[in-house]
Amino acid sequence: MAQFFSLHPDSPQPRLIRQAAGIVRNGGLIVFPTDSAYALGGHLGDAPLLDRIRRLRGVDERHHFTLLCRDLSEIATFARVDNAQYRLLKAATPGPYTFILEGTRELPRRLLHPRRKTIGIRVPEHPVVAALLAELGEPLLSSTLLLPGEEMPLTDAGEIRERLEKEIDLVIEAGACRPEATTVVDLSGGAPKLVRAGRGRLEPFGLSMD
Repeated sequence: MAQFFSLHPDSPQPRLIRQAAGIVRNGGLIVFPTDSAYALGGHLGDAPLLDRIRRLRGVDERHHFTLLCRDLSEIATFARVDNAQYRLLKAATPGPYTFILEGTRELPRRLLHPRRKTIGIRVPEHPVVAALLAELGEPLLSSTLLLPGEEMPLTDAGEIRERLEKEIDLVIEAGACRPEATTVVDLSGGAPKLVRAGRGRLEPFGLSMD
């Protein structure tokens, strides 16, 4: 039975943030709001957690997982970023973007795309996630809460708990959450390449839907 925490969207309760971080550290799979859609998340070094997320999402080892980071300095520990990439990241973070970048040796190989050795990186703009990341002191492994066969992510915390209560360990509710996933931009090959159009605007990267 999944636990259910209701947090203030702007000033999340420290006691509940500490409890949520404890669940993550103990290998728990959590659902939490972001500045785009709800996301699944857990401890980045936990191999069984990867299998749980893949099973729930219906994806294989080629699925790009995302690391939610506190800031740009944390990104540099886990992804290779050159000067041009850094300027793009600085202009668009925090915000509703996921960037595909080459991973560093700090990351377990199982987190990387098996062929490209890349990882998704994101700095979200949401007080609850920011508080959780600060409490953890490290990135959070995550994936959009988009279930197999569905076109849109789940948006209602109560429905999420009802549908997934036997599959997850915690649902964090903090008010309304958008039904849009992040915009995904691949920066691993030089020029920005649009992978998925989502909530984030395309203009900062010189991209369009064409």
